[in-house]
Amino acid sequence: MAWSLDARIPVEIVAAASVVTGVVAVVREAAAPLPPGAAIAAAFEPLAHALGCACCGGRPAAAPAFDRIFLARVKGDCAWFDRVVAIAASEAGRAALAAALAEDAATRARFRPA
Repeated sequence: MAWSLDARIPVEIVAAASVVTGVVAVVREAAAPLPPGAAIAAAFEPLAHALGCACCGGRPAAAPAFDRIFLARVKGDCAWFDRVVAIAASEAGRAALAAALAEDAATRARFRPA
């Protein structure tokens, strides 16, 4: 019997905030509205930054937002959550979220696509 345990936090990418229910963390494109009841929320701008810029260090645009919610969970600065809803208001936002989940080592180590 083959099985595996993946303890990373699942991330569901959605287009609208109305689908958010329960105690979850929210990573959202800055243009997307913030849903009520989120344990914690972090926003990102899906912009192309210069390599090694001060705000993200050349990482995918959504990666620092994932860092912020993970650190708040670890430090106890928010209610405990076991899933993340990522809200993309545009195709650029969806691409930034997908890039963070696929290409950023720290994000990949903590989170996984649902």
